[in-house]
Amino acid sequence: MAKLLCVYCGSSMNLESRYYAAAEAVGRSMVANGWGLVYGGGNVGMMGSLARAVKDAGGHVVGVIPDFMRERELAYHQADELITVASMRERKRIMEERASAFLALPGGIGTLEELTEIMTLRYINRMNKPVVVFNQDGYYDDLLRFFERMTRERFKSPGLQALFSVAGRVEEVWPLLDAPGLFEADAIWQEKP
Repeated sequence: MAKLLCVYCGSSMNLESRYYAAAEAVGRSMVANGWGLVYGGGNVGMMGSLARAVKDAGGHVVGVIPDFMRERELAYHQADELITVASMRERKRIMEERASAFLALPGGIGTLEELTEIMTLRYINRMNKPVVVFNQDGYYDDLLRFFERMTRERFKSPGLQALFSVAGRVEEVWPLLDAPGLFEADAIWQEKP
C-alpha cells in the first residue's frame, strides 16, 4: 500500500469552485506521486472532492470519522477503509498515527486546529513528519504573517518557520514532502542523552 498523506481541508459546500477543483487536482496528483489518503472521512466540501479524486485515480483512501458525523450521512462510504470513532480527538490521533506526512489545504477553524496541533507536536519534538501548507491563491497569507509576528515578538523561537513548508501550486507539494526542511527542536524539547 502507498504511504499515506493526511490532508486537512474544508468541508463547506458553499465555496468558490476553484477550491473544489484544487482539492481534485491534489487528489489526482497524490496518486501520481505514490501517496494514499488518510483524512476526516467526509463526503462533502473539499474533503469529498479530494477523496473522490484519489479513489477515481486508483488511490487508497482511509477515512476516519466520528460516529455523530456518520449518523448525519456525511461519511464517504466508498473509502477503502472507513474507521468510525467516538470523538474528534480520537479521529485526529488515528490520522496522525497512520500518516507519513501532513498537508493543509484551505479550510476553516477545524483545518486550522488540526494544522496547529500537528505543528505543536513537531515543535515539542513529539513527532517528526513533514508538514506542508498549500497556500492556494494566498489563502494562508495572513496566517503566515501571524506566525512571523509570533516569532518577532518572541512567543515562539525562529524555529517556528522551519516546522512547515509552503507550496503555492499543486506540483510544488511533492518535492517538499519528499525532502522536507530540517527542523531542530528548541533545547528544552531535545531528548536527553
